[in-house]
Amino acid sequence: MSTIPARRRPLSLQVNGVAHGPIDVPEDMMLVDVLHEYLGLTGTRFGCGQGECRACTVIVDDERGPREVRSCITGAHYFDGKRIRTVEGHARRDDAGTIVELSPVQQAFLDHFSFQCGYCTPGFVNAATVLLERLRKAPISNDQVEDTISEALNPHLCRCTGYVRYYQAVKALVLATPGLVKGGLVEGGKERAP
Repeated sequence: MSTIPARRRPLSLQVNGVAHGPIDVPEDMMLVDVLHEYLGLTGTRFGCGQGECRACTVIVDDERGPREVRSCITGAHYFDGKRIRTVEGHARRDDAGTIVELSPVQQAFLDHFSFQCGYCTPGFVNAATVLLERLRKAPISNDQVEDTISEALNPHLCRCTGYVRYYQAVKALVLATPGLVKGGLVEGGKERAP
């Protein structure tokens, strides 16, 4: 019995600021597989395979701003011509490619020991990054901080049940980052009068 080979077509996209393509990719291949098999970027995790756990989340940057997209249920060709970011693209690197500084979200997660096995961490990093970028453009009031963080992180699942520390890290980072919360300057994670 013979099988019919999958149809292929070219895919071009920008990942973490680097242009890739055209790459000849099967039409039915999901982005997570392209990242792993063609680009060697294995930080994006394949978890449930149904888009429920969100370990596979990548960031798409377009005219609507940064947004999360689940790469295990979204075909690679949806991303043709688009700019995306994976967890590998957040830390600052030197010319040799060595990490010299973690992103604020990554550092906050380390400072708060936010993960256990770490499998879900890339999805949480991307969700928190999108949240911070959104708040830079549209700051919230202090009384909205907890609900806003919950809304951003609640769709992400952690099998180790490490949610509390993820939430604590993001809350501390939001409160410590000037300009994200309306109504005063932030110092040491606490709001003070101007």
